[in-house]
This record gives sequence, C-alpha cells and structure tokens, in this order.
Amino acid sequence: MNGPVAFIVLGYPRSSETFIAQEILGLEKRGLDIRIYTLYGPRDREVQTIHEEIRAPVMALPERLSNEPKRVFRAFISQLAKPKFFKALRVCLQEFIIAPKFENFRRFGQALVLANELPKEVGHLHAHFLHTPATVTRLTAYLTGRPWSCSAHATDIWTLNDREKSAKLCDLDWLVACTSVGSQHLRELTPDPAKVSLVYHGIDLKKFPRPPDNHQFRDGSDPGDPVRMLSVGRAVEKKGIDILLEALAHLPGDIHWRWTHIGAGKRLVALQKRARALGLDDAITWLGERRQEDVIDQCRTSDLFILPSRIAENGDRDGLPNVLLEAQSQGLACLSTFVSAIPELIEDGVTGRLVRPGDAAALTEAMTGLIHDPALRQRLGKAGQNRVAAEFGCERGLAKLAQCFGLGKSGTTAV
Repeated sequence: MNGPVAFIVLGYPRSSETFIAQEILGLEKRGLDIRIYTLYGPRDREVQTIHEEIRAPVMALPERLSNEPKRVFRAFISQLAKPKFFKALRVCLQEFIIAPKFENFRRFGQALVLANELPKEVGHLHAHFLHTPATVTRLTAYLTGRPWSCSAHATDIWTLNDREKSAKLCDLDWLVACTSVGSQHLRELTPDPAKVSLVYHGIDLKKFPRPPDNHQFRDGSDPGDPVRMLSVGRAVEKKGIDILLEALAHLPGDIHWRWTHIGAGKRLVALQKRARALGLDDAITWLGERRQEDVIDQCRTSDLFILPSRIAENGDRDGLPNVLLEAQSQGLACLSTFVSAIPELIEDGVTGRLVRPGDAAALTEAMTGLIHDPALRQRLGKAGQNRVAAEFGCERGLAKLAQCFGLGKSGTTAV
C-alpha cells in the first residue's frame, strides 16, 4: 500500500472507543502513516492516556455544513468540475432511496470537503464503522478514485439496512469485523465473502497487567464490608443498566452490597432517578467518565463485574465489549448475557456467568449465587483471566490488520 492512509471516524478522541485508538497506535508502531479525519467534534471531557500516545494529525470535517459555508462551497465548486462528481452524487441518491435520510446529503457535503482537502500523497481510505463514516468514505472514494476499506463493529452492523451494507461491501476492497457473529452476518450479504475477515480487537495486555493476588472473600454478610460490584458502560439502552437496577432492587435483604457505575450517556439522569425511586441511592456510586487507569483500579477492588447487555428496540447491540476483556484481565468474575458475541468470550459456568438478556429475575438469581460463593467467583475470574491472556491480546489482531494494510514483517509499508 503506497502512501499515508486516511482514517475516517465519527469523533476523536472518544473514551468509549479506545479500541479504535488501540488500533491506530498499534499500526503507527508498525510503520503505517495515518491521518485522522473526524465527522464530529470532540464530545468527551476525559482523554485517555492512549490518545496522548498517538502521533497522527487530526482534521475535523464540518460537522454541520452550515457552520462552514465557505469551506463547503469551495469544495463543491472544485469537485463539480471533476468528472467523478456526478457518479458520486448518483451513489448518494441511491443510498437515499435505500434508506431515505436527508442526513445522506450532509455526508455528501463532508465527502466533498474531504476529497478537496486530502493530500495527494494519501493513497487509501479506511472507515471505522460501516454506517456514517463508511458513507463519507465511500463517496470520497468515488470522488477521488482511491481504494477504501472498513472496520465494522456492532451498532453499524446491526442497525444498518441490509441493502446498504451489501452496496458498501460491493464497493470496498476489504473489511474486518471484530466478532465472529458480525463477520458471518456480513459474509452472507456479499457475493465475495473473502472480503470479510474476523479480527478481534483484544486488549493490550501490557496496559492491563495481572493484579497482585489479594482476592477478597466478601459474601455480602458483613454490613461493614459489603460485596462490591462494578459496571462500566455508556448509559444507553443496549447496556441494560435499567434491567440491572431492577435486579439489584430484588436482591435478598440480608445481602449487603455496593454497586459502582462508570460511564456517561444520554440515559444517565433517568437511570439515577430510577435508582432513587427504587430506594437504591445509598448503595450506588455514579462515577461518570473515567480514565482507563481508574477502571483498572476499580476492577482490582471489586468482587463482581456486571454487564447486562441486551438488544435495543432499533436492533443496536454490543459486539464483544472491551470492558469484559479488561475486567477479566484483572481476574474479576464477570456476569453478562447471551447477546451477540459475548459468548465468544465467556463460556457460562466456565469463564464467567451468562443469563438471558432483559431478564431481571435471572440476573438477580445469578448475582445472588455469585455473591454467596466467593470461591466460585475466584475460580471463574481466574479462568477468564487465563483465557484473555491466551486468546485476546491485541497483538494477534494487529498483525492481521498490518497485513491488510500491506505492512511487511519489518513494519514497513510494502510497495
């Protein structure tokens, strides 16, 4: 692959998307010259340490075309004179017919700006997420004649119209999906399934070293030393935090517990209000956004990690949440659900516990059993830790990605 690669992302930096930052940093270390282009401005108040390590320059496209009319108009006039303009416009109209959203025309405007401002030396385009970033990337590819590829994740795979996914799969050179269930779904939508590869994100095990062996045997019987439970995730429907609150409210009265939540999101205020209504407020700590180092510290002082993922009404769902890998890397027993790719990591009763999604009663029952049995938690935590260390380090996935981008074994770009 010749020249730098433009990475098109929704926003950057994002605390909930450290898996993208991990990929960018890993590829940079292998010699890939990356330029980051964002569709939205920064949203997060907390910047993770990994973002500070990345050298790639970041350029923001106009989030709203009306905010930068001169920039958009300049790009429009420049691209209008080129023969590929109307081909790209036709593709934009085709996407609009498949999924009628006027948002598509904003993406066309962003693609015009990107095509107009891309340095000549950039030879390849890569989208993170098959929905909006891939739309802009695809249109830019038509405008400039550059090849493109994509990393697909979760919400993009499960909320996009199948016809739109098929059209994009037809046009791109290659795609990687981070779960087996996701990659299999996408292979079924293209006549060339070889374009789609499975590449787990994994985690950087150097950043998540094994903790000191100071396992706590809390069983919820001591009001002075309650069992400590932890959840990390955005306050959105698919994370199932509302189901967890109902489950916590039905724990036996003789169990003494504390639950900590890390994460922000549009439902956070509503969840806090619901917790108060259930009489749980005194036992809950809402920490909001935190750095990765804080998540590790919380994992090391907790007894049980809970992520009650479910499928949202619009079809959105988790893929393989990195927070489960991070928690298991610290030997923390995990309780989650049979959703999407979570069973690709957690084998129920062997490396953690899984229950039916959306079932508060089943969640209460599983929590109760794990709280009362510290030895079981320790066994599950150790098994999960060993599996993550053996199969979910990020280096394996990064090596596959490096090959996709044409990086030689020496870390240099193949010509």
